[in-house]
Amino acid sequence: MSKKKKCPATDEAIENEVSPDMPADENETPSEDSIDDTVDAPTPIISLDEVLQKTRDELAEQKDKFVRLQAETDNFRKRMTREKDEFSQYANERLLKALIPIFDNFERALDAPSNDTDSLKEGLDMILKQFNTFLEKEKVEHIKAIGEVFDPSIHDALTSEESAEHDENTVIREFVKGYMINNRVLRPAQVVIAKTPTEKSEENSEKEEELSS
Repeated sequence: MSKKKKCPATDEAIENEVSPDMPADENETPSEDSIDDTVDAPTPIISLDEVLQKTRDELAEQKDKFVRLQAETDNFRKRMTREKDEFSQYANERLLKALIPIFDNFERALDAPSNDTDSLKEGLDMILKQFNTFLEKEKVEHIKAIGEVFDPSIHDALTSEESAEHDENTVIREFVKGYMINNRVLRPAQVVIAKTPTEKSEENSEKEEELSS
């Protein structure tokens, strides 16, 4: 029995039909060069104790910052209170120094040997001018009252009187002067305001006029 010879052309055709990308053997182990180098290495897992310790450290740091801030705030408040007290004492000292010369002039006027009324009045007028100058320097102003319309923010109405010569709520008399400093009321003016006369009062006035005539 004769053996068949292999045809070289047939073997070459079979080799060409096999894809060059396919491995010759599926069970063949890939080489190290074929492993993808882009795959990241697995990251280490942080233990729970490390996370807890980190949280404790951050909490301790925040607490320390809070304690320091609170201490600084308390120191600032104490310093402001101290400076405020010192300012008030200095302001009172300055005012008293300005008032002492006026007090000295009062004593001189009273201790003067002369019994001349005119001389005494002249001395008191000078003291009054000196005191008015002091008030102007301190920006203290007299509140206008007589002839003004009653304003409860600067006037204190002690009573009201009927008046046919004035409009209602007009200030007709001033008992005590009022003063303001920098547009703020130091003391309201105590005043009397006018009110519209009643009919009976008008009739009584007419009868009085008739009797007097």
